[in-house]
Amino acid sequence: MNQPQRSSSAPFHRRQLLQAAGGAAAAGVWTALFAAQVRAEKAVVRGRIRQSVAPWCFADYWNLEQLCQIAKELGCQSIELLEADQFATVKKYGLTCAISNSHLYVQGMNNPRYQPGCIEMLRQRIDQCVEAGFPTVITFTGYAEESGEWNNGANPDLSKLPSGRRVIDPDEGLKNCVAGFKKIVGYAEQKKINLAIEVLNTRASDHPMKGHPGYQGDHVDYCLEIVRQVGSPRLGLLFDIYHVQIMDGDIIRRIHQCGEAIKHVHTAGNPGRCELDEKQEINFPPIMKALLDIGYQGFVGHEFIPTRDPLAGLTQAVRLCDV
Repeated sequence: MNQPQRSSSAPFHRRQLLQAAGGAAAAGVWTALFAAQVRAEKAVVRGRIRQSVAPWCFADYWNLEQLCQIAKELGCQSIELLEADQFATVKKYGLTCAISNSHLYVQGMNNPRYQPGCIEMLRQRIDQCVEAGFPTVITFTGYAEESGEWNNGANPDLSKLPSGRRVIDPDEGLKNCVAGFKKIVGYAEQKKINLAIEVLNTRASDHPMKGHPGYQGDHVDYCLEIVRQVGSPRLGLLFDIYHVQIMDGDIIRRIHQCGEAIKHVHTAGNPGRCELDEKQEINFPPIMKALLDIGYQGFVGHEFIPTRDPLAGLTQAVRLCDV
């Protein structure tokens, strides 16, 4: 597995640099210190895979402007999973937003109670992406528990539901998703914006962002069946390699199985949603080549949680996926 060259700067944290600045004119001092100390080396050489970065993973280290600067220096073309009020920032750096945020993953199309809100949010985000020139909006099946009230980062135990609350049956959830997406997909077709259903794992439960016990769309086949029944070229999958590896494995075969249904791709190492390094089990270069084999022209977004120098980890990921 390829090893990256480490950045010339030592590992750092925003708070440390602000303290060193003595707190004077903190925002301006931080920007100057950041520009002076953190320079990313270009990691994209071939450029056949268009790469993107998810900012939430790096929020402890860099703000959005700083991440834009780093991504551009690395050769990435996108910062993703943004809200509409962040679009102008990435455009200022000549970047796109490969896939935007939308409704909550806990409250999705599988529950008729939340469908109107999801559809309204998707319609709004479609319009905002059209205006910005961005291609794709994320969407979710939602959790299987009927109330879907886990919006605080906690993962539910579906075996211990309070009285009066039930689990939505998988077949019922699928039927609801198909009906819900049919209500919005025509608008996505009209506006030429993709909707991508993310596959999330339900096995990892040690961290709220490493697994999502209770999420209904936890298998590729389940989400792909929703896509097939809706039958629109504008509805597809967010194929998260980390989540799919945990739930289904057989990544390369599944990429060929899904084909044109793949609208976006995420990376992270497994186990632990960590860097794409030698400590984890997924072999990313052949997976990237499989994406090229099926003619995939979308983006690959890095969405791992750093366990060490974030710039070194991100540089390694970008180089590894540049096949």
